[in-house]
Amino acid sequence: MIPVLEVPLGQDLTEFTACLWRSGISHRVVESEHYQVVWLQNPADAETVQHLFARWRAGESLEQVQLKPARRRRFSPAPSLKQLPLTLLLIASSFVVSILIGFGKDLNTLSFFSFAPFSLSAGTLSYPSVSDVLASGQLWRLWTPIFMHFSLMHILFNLLWVWLVGGRMEAMQGRLSLLGLVMFSGLLSNLAQFWHTGPVFGGMSGVVFALIAYSWLWDRQKQTPRFGLPPALMGFMLFWVALGYTGMLGSLGFGAIANTAHLVGLLAGLLWLPVGRRLQRGRASL
Repeated sequence: MIPVLEVPLGQDLTEFTACLWRSGISHRVVESEHYQVVWLQNPADAETVQHLFARWRAGESLEQVQLKPARRRRFSPAPSLKQLPLTLLLIASSFVVSILIGFGKDLNTLSFFSFAPFSLSAGTLSYPSVSDVLASGQLWRLWTPIFMHFSLMHILFNLLWVWLVGGRMEAMQGRLSLLGLVMFSGLLSNLAQFWHTGPVFGGMSGVVFALIAYSWLWDRQKQTPRFGLPPALMGFMLFWVALGYTGMLGSLGFGAIANTAHLVGLLAGLLWLPVGRRLQRGRASL
């Protein structure tokens, strides 16, 4: 279901919803803190319903009105590729950058995409501070580590979640909301991991943890869930964070684990909820 209208709590929608039912348009009205939100089962009905509401709000009686609902498409568990340009870009960029760095073997290219340029001499790693990186104008470094992966298992695991959860978020809430969460969680998780371990780290894991935390909290806060992920998934991800701190994941082929990025990404996803709500309200309101 998708939200298409937000109406003040005090407004009586009886005549409006009766017209929708009479017309065979499946919907639900869910009360939030300040609004009544009208959700539709079929996204193709959205424009028709919004126009009908505008007519009704202007004073037109709907007692004799009966609409023709949009033709329903067969349910598809996954959105079409055309709906997911940002998700596909994140996946493609991860593969391209990971191949360019040789999955961590090409140190020169790895240094270019890392949070800070580094050099290795006599076993000593040297790199500038965050302020020096910012002063140099190399702002891409704040985000490019999310595209670097150091093993096939690492990249496949992360991008599977980007496809499943990020794709669902883009299709349901729009690419602006997904882009904002990716940039917010990517920046915070990269900063935290850099301060903890230095510049040699990478992966989309911080963003993945943010996506899962955000979707989990969104579903818990909404009477009509948008993501529909198993509630136990959040517990699994918390277990995964704890497992990362034990060092066991490295022996399973995931390489060195950016545990700080995981934890901070998870927190970033929870913090993004108010922003996501505001963005969604803007999409749903007339």
